[in-house]
Amino acid sequence: MELAQFPWLTVTILLPITAALFIPFIPDKDGKTLRWYALTVGLIDFVLLVAAFYLGYDFSDSGLQLAESYTWVPQLDLKWSVGADGLSMPLILLTGFITTLAILASWPVTLKPKLFYFLMLAMYSGQLGVFAVQDMLLFFFMWELELIPVYLLLSIWGGKKRLYAATKFILYTAGGSLFILVAALAMAFYGDVVSFDMSTLAAKDYAINFQLFMYAAFLIAYAVKLPIFPLHTWLPDAHGEATAPVHMLLAGILLKMGGYAIIRMNLGMLPDAHAVFAPILVIFGIINIIYAALTSFAQRNLKRKIAYSSISHMGFVIIGIASFTNLGLSGAVLQMVSHGLIGASLFFLVGATYDRTHTLVLNEMGGVGKKMPKIFAMFTTCSMASLALPGMSGFVAELMVFVGFATSDAYSFTFKLIAVILMAVGVILTPIYLLTMLREIFYGPENKELVEHEVLVDAEPREVFIIACLLIPIIGFGLYPKMLTQIYDTTTLSLTDNLRARAFAPTEELQPLAFLPHLQAPELPTAAD
Repeated sequence: MELAQFPWLTVTILLPITAALFIPFIPDKDGKTLRWYALTVGLIDFVLLVAAFYLGYDFSDSGLQLAESYTWVPQLDLKWSVGADGLSMPLILLTGFITTLAILASWPVTLKPKLFYFLMLAMYSGQLGVFAVQDMLLFFFMWELELIPVYLLLSIWGGKKRLYAATKFILYTAGGSLFILVAALAMAFYGDVVSFDMSTLAAKDYAINFQLFMYAAFLIAYAVKLPIFPLHTWLPDAHGEATAPVHMLLAGILLKMGGYAIIRMNLGMLPDAHAVFAPILVIFGIINIIYAALTSFAQRNLKRKIAYSSISHMGFVIIGIASFTNLGLSGAVLQMVSHGLIGASLFFLVGATYDRTHTLVLNEMGGVGKKMPKIFAMFTTCSMASLALPGMSGFVAELMVFVGFATSDAYSFTFKLIAVILMAVGVILTPIYLLTMLREIFYGPENKELVEHEVLVDAEPREVFIIACLLIPIIGFGLYPKMLTQIYDTTTLSLTDNLRARAFAPTEELQPLAFLPHLQAPELPTAAD
């Protein structure tokens, strides 16, 4: 069998959960053997993902690659169908990278280690499946698969309010998932052909009213996961009670599932409805940026401060998706990858700091930089990345969204001006609350009570290694973003061309909102250009 024809995605999706089934039979009491087993499985799976990308992925092809399809229920055209294009491949690689580091970050776990590592590996499979599957029912199954591990990881290994946070998480996310199932069934049975295949669903000619209802259903489900205001309140509670490895998975991967699904289904499958909803998305994106930044500024709990910061940064993803430009959409994808790396690094450092100080209240810290210079240096560097310092990935991503939206010809000048000013306010607020956070934790006089009662040891080699692994791509993509954007450029350009062709040539059924000028369809650049 040629390497290019090897079932890469099927193997990488099934390997973690299959390996997890052997964990109950591994003799281990303190988790030392289990953690090496889980890390080995994670590394092997990540190596296979990199090999699949290197051997079977073509940057110039905007279509589905590494595709596999096996009949499941032929009567309903249900298949085990997986594949990767420019939209999913960066997030598949990000999932393997972040999950492997999260397993390494879970080294101190001693409570129920067999169950913990079983859930981590099961979650690995579910997350990979969300980005790779090409069947709507299979997508729903994978979407649900990752909910159960997160619920258990929160409710067993979380903080004092872990049951409240876990229950709120499952109610929000499982409730939102029902909208995915309803919309998937409605689209599958629409028309003469019954199919759950995503490419078949995208090719169907839906009535505009039907599209609008389906778009709204998908948007509710994915707004919970992204999250979009006002469906965001589960995230600060979940982050407030989670452990470091769960933080990394929540911030690094789970939030990206919402952004990916909006692009894949709302924008890709329902372009006419997206043209109607796009201005609304811009408004929600601006609310996310400003509201979450102001709320983060007011937080005195370190985990909740970073959680609201994550919500604020995801607002740029929403605006990029609604920009009607390839630059804006490209910036949204780059922001998802960038935020996954930066969010994982910050939350890991929050966990490392808590392990030493045993407090999350900023007022109880102060001056700990003297005793923990390595953690101080790493926390400062990652905070600089989060506030979009030039030379780091966050700066390039947010700049692309800014310019992509500001130069879009789909919106009136007044609407763009107001939106850009409000986005700029959010950008200004970010360094204020992040730099204030650094000052309160590491600068100033030492808290004598904290220093006397806690052993403030500096970062160990494992922790330095994890942050170094995250900073390398953060800085690398910041200095040379083409290293990442070339993976998905042809796919985002194809999506944008199709969207603009529909939005700028409205039918009698679909008239653009007041935000959209009555323009003729412009000449669109081709993929070759």
